[in-house]
Amino acid sequence: MAFVKSGRGGNGGDFFRLPVRCPWLTSLAGLLLFILGSIACSKGSSSAPSPAAENGATTPPAQQITTSVVSESGPGETGPLPQIDSKRAFQYIKEIVAFGTRPMGSENHKKVENYITSHLKGDQVEDDAFTVDTVEGKFPVRNIIAKYPGTKDGIIVILGHYDTNYPLRNIGFVGANDGGSSSAILLEYANQLRGKKRDGYSVWLVWTDGEEAVREWSERDSLYGTKHLAEKWEKDGTLKKIKALFVMDMIGDTDLNIEKETHAPPWLTDLVYEAAERGGVQSHFYGRAAAIEDDHIPFVKRGVPSIDIIDLDYGYNNVFHHTAQDTLDKLSPRSLEIVGNTTLEAIRMLDRR
Repeated sequence: MAFVKSGRGGNGGDFFRLPVRCPWLTSLAGLLLFILGSIACSKGSSSAPSPAAENGATTPPAQQITTSVVSESGPGETGPLPQIDSKRAFQYIKEIVAFGTRPMGSENHKKVENYITSHLKGDQVEDDAFTVDTVEGKFPVRNIIAKYPGTKDGIIVILGHYDTNYPLRNIGFVGANDGGSSSAILLEYANQLRGKKRDGYSVWLVWTDGEEAVREWSERDSLYGTKHLAEKWEKDGTLKKIKALFVMDMIGDTDLNIEKETHAPPWLTDLVYEAAERGGVQSHFYGRAAAIEDDHIPFVKRGVPSIDIIDLDYGYNNVFHHTAQDTLDKLSPRSLEIVGNTTLEAIRMLDRR
């Protein structure tokens, strides 16, 4: 889950740029067209979606969204695009959902921890385990960290939570999208990263725990795992080494539309969009803008360049979010492929910066 803080747009169209051709002219009419064309060539425009409300939150008029991509990774990205195995990633979701509801402190939660670590045998894995005192009592929390070394000095971090919503534990909430898709895509990233040393930055994958509230979302009651991890990494100097941090959350929706998350720095937002353009999937990105509270916030507060890759409009009018209807039939391997390939391409482009 994540929480919309402010600035949510409605179901606006895709954002794109049309090339304007300015031909040589041979008549007065052509000259007028040339002048008008010159104006079009020198100014960009964007569409802004209409305001909407979600989860009972009132949103202000939607911000005008511009998607102006400037590549800092060199003139003309080349090379083959990354390709994840989306069917394998979808199978991971099936196997995770089969454990049932997985809130902190439950037996099924422990089973999913073991499931994740069983897929990381031979990898460099560390635990960030602790006990948290919440409004519903004390719970064990465990962030699972898999590290894949690179040749460059610096770290790219990818986070995704694996716990399911605690208040919904008695209604059969299996979190196929909300908890399942993020856990699965990280397992597929591990498949792509393991083996030889990366020709780029080190990549750390983190299956975060305690993302969900145990009673009701608030600054105190949420993000237990990443609050602890951000504080730990601040103390040991890790934060200074992070070049970019990505959060994966609710990325399996069949009707995929990744938010333009406004806590992200513009250069990182643009980089992800450019990576999507390279794959021809940019229509699935940035149709709405929102400031979202999610696992990246403890790092944003500490100055780490972070972006939340999330589709927070799950089903028509968000009807499936945090309900027993968050099931496999609402998800698509194609959505996992779009997000997975785009994220890995963005990382490849970061390596070249």
